[in-house]
Amino acid sequence: MVRCIAIDDEPLALRQIKSYIERTETLELVATCRNAYEAQLVLEQQSVDLIFVDINMPDMNGLDFVRSLTTTHYIVFTTAHAEFALEGFKLNAIDYLLKPFSYEEFTKASQKVVSLVDLVERCHAAESAAAQNEAEEADKEFISVKADYKTQLVKIADIVYLESAGEYVRLHIEGSSTITTLFRLKNMETTLPQDTFLRVHRSYIVNLKRISSYTKGRIFLDNGEYIPLGENYKERFFEYFNSGL
Repeated sequence: MVRCIAIDDEPLALRQIKSYIERTETLELVATCRNAYEAQLVLEQQSVDLIFVDINMPDMNGLDFVRSLTTTHYIVFTTAHAEFALEGFKLNAIDYLLKPFSYEEFTKASQKVVSLVDLVERCHAAESAAAQNEAEEADKEFISVKADYKTQLVKIADIVYLESAGEYVRLHIEGSSTITTLFRLKNMETTLPQDTFLRVHRSYIVNLKRISSYTKGRIFLDNGEYIPLGENYKERFFEYFNSGL
């Protein structure tokens, strides 16, 4: 629904455009105003998308009124004077209705605005969805762990393997650094992506992408280290590699 106001110092003209707006399902009439000053008060208090404004008005004409606006609105000029058309379009008006205009002409002008509002809303929705997707993807790339009295963001791809140390878990990070955090290995197993990390021992979880080779009892990693392969975890481990994943 496009929220709009109508401004015209002629009562009959104002009544006509009011009736046109009320007949149009896509428009919502916020207020009718007899001059620019009344309109300014409305705009200070209400959210308005579209302004139908007469040009030839006393005190402040429609062109000066539009120039004075500090907020962005769609503008449709309504006037009996065709000579103002060029000046009106210089102010980026969506349309210019020459009095007396029919409801059909009014509908064509208002539909231009409705289409623009719909387009802008869809663009904003797409941008919002894209931003949300980016945020979600960023969340998938990192995990947060508490260590050394602070919360650290750790890039998941940099974790080579995890080692249980009682009530703690030691994260072995690319570059031979480690982070020790108060976390059970079982809980860490559910936190990490299942398609990348696999528990291979009661005390170890490995990043499958960091494995360089393996034997029946050991897993060799691309950083030169190796970790044990537990008897109870062999079947799942070999199943993963034999599946060709």
